[in-house]
Amino acid sequence: MNLLQLDAPPYPEQAEAPDAGWLQARADALAGAVQRRWRAWGVRRGTVVARIRQHEPALDALSDAGLAEAARELGRALRRDGLQPALCARAFALAGVAAHRRLGKRPYDVQLLGGWVMLQGMVAEMNTGEGKTLTATLPACAMALAGVPVHVITVNDYLVTRDAVLMRPVYEALGLSVGVVTEDLQPPERQAAYACQVVYASNKTVVFDYLRDRLVLAGQTDALRLRVDQLAGAGARTRRLLLRGLSYAIVDEADSVLVDEARTPLIISAPAGDGGEAVLAQQGMQLARQLAEREDYRLALDTRQVSLTEAGRRSVARISQAWGGPWAGKLRRDELAVQALSALHLFHRDQHYLVRDDQVQIVDEYTGRVMADRSWERGLHQMIEAKEGCTVTAPKAPLARISYQRFFRRYLRLGGMTGTAQEVRGELGRVYGLPVVRIPTHRPPRREQRPERVLRSAEAKWQAIAQRVAELHARGAPVLLGTPSVAASERASAALAARGLPHQMLSAKQDADEAAVVAAAGQPGRITIATNMAGRGTDIALAPEALALGGLHVILSERHDSGRIDRQLAGRCARQGDPGVFEALLSLDDELLHQLGQRTPLGRLVAQLRRGAGSDAGALAVWLVRLAQRRVERAHSRVRQALLKSDRQVSRLLAFSGRPE
Repeated sequence: MNLLQLDAPPYPEQAEAPDAGWLQARADALAGAVQRRWRAWGVRRGTVVARIRQHEPALDALSDAGLAEAARELGRALRRDGLQPALCARAFALAGVAAHRRLGKRPYDVQLLGGWVMLQGMVAEMNTGEGKTLTATLPACAMALAGVPVHVITVNDYLVTRDAVLMRPVYEALGLSVGVVTEDLQPPERQAAYACQVVYASNKTVVFDYLRDRLVLAGQTDALRLRVDQLAGAGARTRRLLLRGLSYAIVDEADSVLVDEARTPLIISAPAGDGGEAVLAQQGMQLARQLAEREDYRLALDTRQVSLTEAGRRSVARISQAWGGPWAGKLRRDELAVQALSALHLFHRDQHYLVRDDQVQIVDEYTGRVMADRSWERGLHQMIEAKEGCTVTAPKAPLARISYQRFFRRYLRLGGMTGTAQEVRGELGRVYGLPVVRIPTHRPPRREQRPERVLRSAEAKWQAIAQRVAELHARGAPVLLGTPSVAASERASAALAARGLPHQMLSAKQDADEAAVVAAAGQPGRITIATNMAGRGTDIALAPEALALGGLHVILSERHDSGRIDRQLAGRCARQGDPGVFEALLSLDDELLHQLGQRTPLGRLVAQLRRGAGSDAGALAVWLVRLAQRRVERAHSRVRQALLKSDRQVSRLLAFSGRPE
């Protein structure tokens, strides 16, 4: 569908491609890969920048009113002639001049290049600190002037509000309206925000609002039906829709949104309990605690799955024989047992969830933030509530669901930006059709990468970290210590407190002060502990004294399931040509190595290294950590592929039954 189609449907979106045969799918994949490489290769830095810069002298000479009139004239030309390169270059120049006047920031050449890449429907890989917030306004302005509704999507409501407020003067200088959609808005306020030309919202907000629209439309989304429905006047369903369709989106932190978070489908649900949830969950926990690993069940830690053995199925049947109800059916009984075992062995307090005010609240494993309004499905949430002694809530029945993979492929054009995309460029291309273009830095990087150390035990690791932080603090250098969970943050805090080191801790338990804590991490002598990527997207400004001491010193205490998350943490230092240091202090007790299994050859090798002499485990341990990380990354990729396949199958079944999605 053409973005600038004159007779556009009331709710534009990309139709989902039908399933192809094996041979056709392989041919399409090969053709798509060649096309993506050609598109990425076709971005010429010098040509793009020169084409944009040539318009700036004349635009600089205009008054504010003249600039606004120039924007209106350009908008008419774009709507008439389409997204021609010369017109888009002028739009970028207009946005750059507006940014210079209203914000005192004229986009750098690399920002112009990054914006051009996103305008063409690609992902711009730009280092942390290169100014992606301003970069996104360039393609957003060009598309909005052309009459295309624009969604600028980022990872949380704080960044949504911050970015919209910061960039609003640029849009308003060109006569463009800006909407901000956060979770607390009511439907009329959401409609008004989505009616704006440029809309800032989080990924979850946009997807759930889209699902709400699908429920309103009840699966009847073809253009003819919608146009007929509009004739109903005030009673038309189209008047209750929130979005104006899926035309063009710019996804910030594209790897996090499109890849990391794509392992879980998004579901709108309604309470569907019959009052027996508490008893069922208590019975599940009672059963799980009586089963023995390997004899009754097996844990696959790399894929986070539980499977019952034949002996385990017999044990489950024997233990639950007197309970009746759902336990009487073999399939349902085994499913309940697996959920109970998962709750007991795979989900851990202060790592995967918190307990607050008698409630189990999920922690986003990629951001370290609480998702208070989310719950696990198929009874898992109730099992965890029973495990923690909380009040067991009613389960929910799904009304509509979609995966990120299927949702974002429905935009007519999609662009993105992130600091870490090269590792998943194949998946971004295969799933979303997005080429990845590496954007050079504005200034040469000055990050010092220190050798990685792996200690034999967690205790030795925390002692080494505390010693290293003490050395840095003694000379006044600011330190940012990255941890994978709330529990690890508290362990780090205890190790630092034992040495009398003052520090700030940022985790899911202190997420209300996130921006302020992270922003102050660049002050001399400041020690900050941050769970995972808490504070991602927040600038760390370095004081002059900190710059003189070598900049921010970032310490990684445990490798994440994805190496890109580690790179994001490293990117917190040495931004925009500043100095900075990154080092990793790990241990053989880290969760990543436990996922290798205790009885596998690699697991036995890890156990042997733990028994060695000295505190450092050596180069072999470093290799094992990287190997474990790559294995988990591949496992997660397989999970995402399986989810996409499953989601499409569910969609076809629901479509056959007449239900949305």
